Amino acid sequence: MSAPTPAIRLGTPWPLGATVTARGVNFSVVAPLATRVELLLFTDGEASEPQCVIELDGQHRSADHWHVEVEGIGIGACYGYRVFGPLQPGGHGFNPSKVLLDPCARAIAGWGNYRRGAAVGAAPNTAHCLKGVVTERDRFNFEAAPRPRHSWQRSVIYELHLGGFTEGAGTPVAPDRRGTLLGLIDTLPYLLELGVTAIELLPVMAFDPTDAPNGRLNHWGYSPISWMAPHPDYIAGGDPGQARQQVRELVTACHQAGIEVILDVVYNHTSEGNQEGPTLSWRGFCDRLYYHQNARGDYLDVSGCGNTIAANRPLVRRLILESLRCWATELGIDGFRFDLGIALSRGEELMPLDTPPLFEDIEADPDLADIKLISEPWDCGGLYRLDDFPARRVATWNGRFRDDVRRFWKGDSSTCWPLGQRMSGSPDLFTRTPVHPGQCITFLTAHDGFTLSDLVSFNGKHNLANGENDRDGDNHNNSWNHGIEGPSSDHAVVTLRARQLRNMLATLLLSPGVPMLLMGDEVRRSQGGNNNTWCQNNPLGWMHWLPDEADQTVRTFLRRLLTLRRHLAPLLNPEITTLERHWHGVECNKPDWASWSHTLAWSLHEPQGHPLLWCGLNAYAKAIHFELPANSDGWMRVIDTGLPAGDDLPAAPSPWRPEGIPLESRSLVLLASSKLTGQLHLD
Repeated sequence: MSAPTPAIRLGTPWPLGATVTARGVNFSVVAPLATRVELLLFTDGEASEPQCVIELDGQHRSADHWHVEVEGIGIGACYGYRVFGPLQPGGHGFNPSKVLLDPCARAIAGWGNYRRGAAVGAAPNTAHCLKGVVTERDRFNFEAAPRPRHSWQRSVIYELHLGGFTEGAGTPVAPDRRGTLLGLIDTLPYLLELGVTAIELLPVMAFDPTDAPNGRLNHWGYSPISWMAPHPDYIAGGDPGQARQQVRELVTACHQAGIEVILDVVYNHTSEGNQEGPTLSWRGFCDRLYYHQNARGDYLDVSGCGNTIAANRPLVRRLILESLRCWATELGIDGFRFDLGIALSRGEELMPLDTPPLFEDIEADPDLADIKLISEPWDCGGLYRLDDFPARRVATWNGRFRDDVRRFWKGDSSTCWPLGQRMSGSPDLFTRTPVHPGQCITFLTAHDGFTLSDLVSFNGKHNLANGENDRDGDNHNNSWNHGIEGPSSDHAVVTLRARQLRNMLATLLLSPGVPMLLMGDEVRRSQGGNNNTWCQNNPLGWMHWLPDEADQTVRTFLRRLLTLRRHLAPLLNPEITTLERHWHGVECNKPDWASWSHTLAWSLHEPQGHPLLWCGLNAYAKAIHFELPANSDGWMRVIDTGLPAGDDLPAAPSPWRPEGIPLESRSLVLLASSKLTGQLHLD
């Protein structure tokens, strides 16, 4: 039996979502084509029926917004909506049998009884729906924990999966905090000692873990069910009311440690899939508003997930901006990486826009003025805009850097010229304006693909564990197993693989741009050749916390390399045009760009011609001797990956006096002018 309806008032259309007032809670939701809306109040998140139903009529409507103020309730109240209206062509549109999650709910309850399948079809899902939870909307305390505000030039990003990074044998995380936001705090000493300046978290906004085929569970989280609420599995203790505070605790700890927090955000699609998918939230309020569709009502898809968000429309843009402000100003997040971000630049009928209004709104918003913005420049519809990404402040992932570095060290033909472009800031790709330090994100590996260790250990993907007969995952990895597929005890193979790891890491960190590292690459984390661990919440997808001596050697190499990069950062800034870059082959000033060449060298010189750095790269199967530019101050050998692991990047550089230098097969050498190294010590 329903409880008496509480006293209600008209309420206001703004703010969106559920907002605590002096008398109770104001609710506001967008439903432009609806004819009637019901607000359902539940006693708790697992209740199978509403305690009371409040019908909103025309008085509670202002333009596209439906609103009401309910007296006598407050923080912790659980609620949902039913929305009524005409069916759209094709039979989809409004489905009042479904209880809908408020797109602006900042916390979610009801996961214990949630059933994705109940949101499909005509039967009610009331007993299995998710509910919004009323929360505070306090601003983050930036006075106690100000943003680190690292410049792009000195930024190093470390991409990690929050759950996977805090799990695994040997983890420093307390057992009751593993897999959670608070557990990540326990790993900060490790990240600080490594030397990164920012962590980039795979999605932490609430997603549907059951949105997966063949009974699998979605581990990565690229299946959003909310753009405001933290994911429940990442909450220590499981209380949705504590989720926002736990995000703040994590961000506070990161800020106090000098580490920025960047979120991977998925605004290009939702978990509702195509027109046959579940009605969970957005679709039920107005699928014609939120999703690109054709005249028949079929969903248009450039996300690869069944639907594409119509981010060009004003009400949709407002919701995305509300989400960004929620995480940036209320929870303290320092930046966002837009999954398939170029999809957000598409207009009606998916036509690409040169001035997409969403990015114009983001760049004009003062609340987001000090936020780092990063995007994938591609989508599944074939759009790829790297140098001309239609937003001035958005950095883009340089996938060409990843591919060309891999191909060079693999020994492919026609790779010297592309590698030279990548190591000088990709001027062939960024042609419209001078490349600035925050325009290009360089990387070797990311969550989607091989780890660095697997990149040198497997020729092909091994994804059978995903249950899709090895059909999933990219087939074009530019990987090389160096003679044996998978793990090997052959000393020559193991040694060469370890050298190639260091070659690629050095190439990444000696190149202009903002480098991004993948969790565990520094300790040779392997996924057993699986290049798509989206459903692997197990050791395949977890951090490697028990490194052996060889693993630790790679970690020491990377840690020293990051220290070296900080020292050399001004020289790697492409905006500094006073330095001259010279190209060489085995002879000075005679680079060999031929398709058969596998050797390359470059040097940086002061305006008067004095050399500061020289770097040689030999991807050939034999040792090669290189000439060196004359240096009156003398050269210091900083890196030589041809030396045994551990000696290849010593804590202090050593003098190099010969006029030339031998490079072992598949090795990299960096020399620096003695006046540049000074008292350089990398430990």
